[in-house]
Amino acid sequence: MNHLLRIQFYCLIIGLSMAAFSLQAQAQKPVDPALVPPVVNTVPSAEYDLDRLDFNMTIGLERTPKGRLWACWVGGGDNEEAFFALTTSDDNGKTWSKLRAVIDPHDASLGESRRAIVGTLWTDPRGRLWLFFDQSMTFFDGRAGNWYTICDNPDSDKPTWSKPQRIWHGCSLNKPTVLANGDWLLVISLWNREKIIAMDPASPYREAHHELDSLRMANVFISSNQGRTWERRGGVRFPQPDYDESHIIERRDGTLWLTTRTAKGLWESYSNDKGKTWSEPQKSAIENTNARHFIRRLQSGRLLLVKHAKVDGKIARSHLTAYLSDDDGQTWQGGLLLDERKMVTYPDGVQAPDGTLYISYDRGRKRSTGGEILLARFTEEDVLKGGFVTPNAKAKQVISQSLEARAEAKNEN
Repeated sequence: MNHLLRIQFYCLIIGLSMAAFSLQAQAQKPVDPALVPPVVNTVPSAEYDLDRLDFNMTIGLERTPKGRLWACWVGGGDNEEAFFALTTSDDNGKTWSKLRAVIDPHDASLGESRRAIVGTLWTDPRGRLWLFFDQSMTFFDGRAGNWYTICDNPDSDKPTWSKPQRIWHGCSLNKPTVLANGDWLLVISLWNREKIIAMDPASPYREAHHELDSLRMANVFISSNQGRTWERRGGVRFPQPDYDESHIIERRDGTLWLTTRTAKGLWESYSNDKGKTWSEPQKSAIENTNARHFIRRLQSGRLLLVKHAKVDGKIARSHLTAYLSDDDGQTWQGGLLLDERKMVTYPDGVQAPDGTLYISYDRGRKRSTGGEILLARFTEEDVLKGGFVTPNAKAKQVISQSLEARAEAKNEN
């Protein structure tokens, strides 16, 4: 072997050795557990039976093309123990199934909690049922991650869900908005750093993910290919944000109206370029306590708003009420009181093709204070008349109920 060939041979050996070392190092590199897709459990064991769940917090409600209602809520707690539970109704919300699916990312071998606490259900224009959910280490690790899974057969006896895919960091609590041009907009909120230590002042993530600090806001993502890919278009940083929980409404003049929960009440911003840039945030004329609200365009063209108390009034989490607007939110009419009790909150809803409106919400959350997921069924006529007056309208239907709440209901009857 001549000198040149010997050098080439040694270089090849060295190169192969370095490549092998690199592969070995990659294999030994620990996997980030927050980025591992969780399993959609479609055969939940007895530990998830409804009578064993000690916490109920609404996530969302949807209706499938054939009329099945899906409800999703949080079990475990409003903390690092949270997980998702889903159930269905095939009789317009009168009765509900045992759990049809659970997303519980917890794994004792990790040595710390990995939870799912924020998300939303949404039926897209093609009839597919989406479940958006977040995943984070502890209550909040400074990054979290917004995931989705899709059910192509939500009316089936055996619904199947796709392998979860991660869109980005953060989380989404409210449904996407389909624009007139067919684009989908989804607000993904990346919480501020204060949330990292909100539940644990000694959190190991206190200084984690500073590279994301400039993006801690209500971020607007767009999909122009029916959800195959998503990309960030713009965003709004609100003063004193508190989970954001944003909605986007496309107004009749084409502008976008974004409403968001803050510690200072409901705030808003506007976009004239489909979400690329947004106006300076301002306090909304719609008053609300520091809690989730619901706003959605209806088939009639009206807007439906569900919040606590009067449109211009502020009250603690009670008197959950529905209103309608004919002028893109400039003024509001009606006022249907869905539930007058304390600790009722987190409305989400959907409209059926026949115009029926469904709103889910929770009461009390913990067993000791209620522990219920409830449903209100009504129409626009009911909202305008201020009462459940149409034939099928009904308030306070039970989706999920703790044993204590069942006993309370029995005593009342």
